[in-house]
Amino acid sequence: MTAMNKELYLAGGCFWGTEHYLKQIRGVEKTEVGYANGHTENPTYHDVCTGETGFVETVHVVYDTSVLSLKKLTEIYFESIDPTSLNKQGGDCGTQYRTGIYYVDPSDEPILRETFDEKQRGLGGAPMRVELLPLKNFFRAEDYHQDYLQKNPAGYCHLPVTLFEYAKEANP
Repeated sequence: MTAMNKELYLAGGCFWGTEHYLKQIRGVEKTEVGYANGHTENPTYHDVCTGETGFVETVHVVYDTSVLSLKKLTEIYFESIDPTSLNKQGGDCGTQYRTGIYYVDPSDEPILRETFDEKQRGLGGAPMRVELLPLKNFFRAEDYHQDYLQKNPAGYCHLPVTLFEYAKEANP
C-alpha cells in the first residue's frame, strides 16, 4: 500500500455482490473477498456456511484517500445494505451474511462512529444491526469467489443492478 492508500473490511451480505458494488467506486484500488472475525483457523466456504465458525463474508477494500474519504466510502457502503436487518441481506440468511465494518487503523473509529450515528438518526428509531469492530482476523476466500460477478456476469447477486450504476457515480 502507498502512503495514500488505506484499508477497510466491509460485510454486506453475500460477498459476491458486495465486492462487485465496491469495485465500482472511484478511489477503490483493490478488493478481495474472504472471511472475517471468526474463531477458527483457515476456514473454508463450507465451514463458514455451517454458522459455527463466527466468520462473516467480508470484502477487504484498499482505497486511495486522495480520491475517496473514509466517510464517503462508508456512506456509499450504507446505500447497499439494509442496516436494520439482522443476519440477512436480500435472500441470504445466516450469521455469515451479517453486516459490519471492521477497521485496522484505530484512528478510523471516530469517523466511522460519527457516520454510524448519522445513519442511526435517519432510521426513525429502528435499531441498527451493523457491527462496528476492529478487525480480529481475515482469511482470503477460495479463488472461485474472487471477482465472482466479473467472471460470472449472470451469477447470483442479492443487489439490484441499479446499485452498481449508483456506485459508479457516487464519488465523482
